[in-house]
Amino acid sequence: MSGDPIRGRGAQSAGVSRRFGLAERMADGDWRDAMEALDGPPVKLRTTVTEERPRTILSFNQSPDIFFDRSINAYRGCEHGCVYCFARPTHAYHDLSPGLDFETRLFAKPNAARLLRETLARPKYRPRPIAMGTNTDPYQPIENRYRITRELLETCLDARHPVTITTKSDRVLRDLDLLQEMAEKRLVAIAISVTSLDPVLSGKLEPRAAAPAKRLAALGELARAGIPTHCSIAPVIPAITDSFMEEIISRSAALGVQSIGWIPLRLPHEVAPLFREWLDVHFPERAGKVMGIVRSIRNGKDNDPDFFTRLRPSGVWADLFRARFRLACRRAKIRKVRFELDCGNFRPPENGGQLRLL
Repeated sequence: MSGDPIRGRGAQSAGVSRRFGLAERMADGDWRDAMEALDGPPVKLRTTVTEERPRTILSFNQSPDIFFDRSINAYRGCEHGCVYCFARPTHAYHDLSPGLDFETRLFAKPNAARLLRETLARPKYRPRPIAMGTNTDPYQPIENRYRITRELLETCLDARHPVTITTKSDRVLRDLDLLQEMAEKRLVAIAISVTSLDPVLSGKLEPRAAAPAKRLAALGELARAGIPTHCSIAPVIPAITDSFMEEIISRSAALGVQSIGWIPLRLPHEVAPLFREWLDVHFPERAGKVMGIVRSIRNGKDNDPDFFTRLRPSGVWADLFRARFRLACRRAKIRKVRFELDCGNFRPPENGGQLRLL
């Protein structure tokens, strides 16, 4: 695909996943089957939010190569629209497109805090840090309306339960009061992803995420507030964003950020064709080079799904990125830190009007 981009969105199409053998479009005789043929395509893509009421809110995993075993996602889909987002394929499980649907047809879980309280109050529950922002951003624009992330943080603070947060938004600062109190009790660590330092490029890659300057400013403010902060250079996209690595590291260090790391581009399932499509629209002259390097660090494939290697690329290009990262960190006197959060003061929350014994 090539041509004019769909402005304000990362994905350039809305194809339905083929993984499950579903028909891309089923005609049912409704007038909407002929709507676009008669009226033309919609003038502007609108974001819609559906409220859902799940029965559980904590997701558990046994992956051997990530640092958390449980997570919360207050939302499904993400309006930030990052074209490379590895979570896009999850929309296919709802018969929705991992492309444009992922960033325009969102789901919110207003009962998330209540479900979390019920889970934490169970007699057999044992605390370990809860990761927020692992699948969709907890501070995407609809958080302004729903405030679900804030309610979850209030629940965790009340229960003295540790949390890690990953975001691309400076909206995290709106909860600075809670985050400072949690940091004093060693209950929170925050990572902000900075992909590039070019706002124009960022507007193509992550069209509705905060501008790079705002993310860096948020990192600095969090660090000054005494909150454990981590800058995640993620993802590093060969021949597109890797040139910013050194400057992101030096700027983060100057802001007082305590920790920094990098993650290479991953293209699972439907993300690979969506990213190729994006390259054809925005960087057609560079597309072959980018994908050639991606395949070289992924054992000749667009994506390596295997445990232990999916987050650790191999080959000459991977070694080069790794060496550049280490040298830049050494110069900036910054390193990746494993923040130790406190699980020892956990107290089951009040639930259903039942008061704590202690």
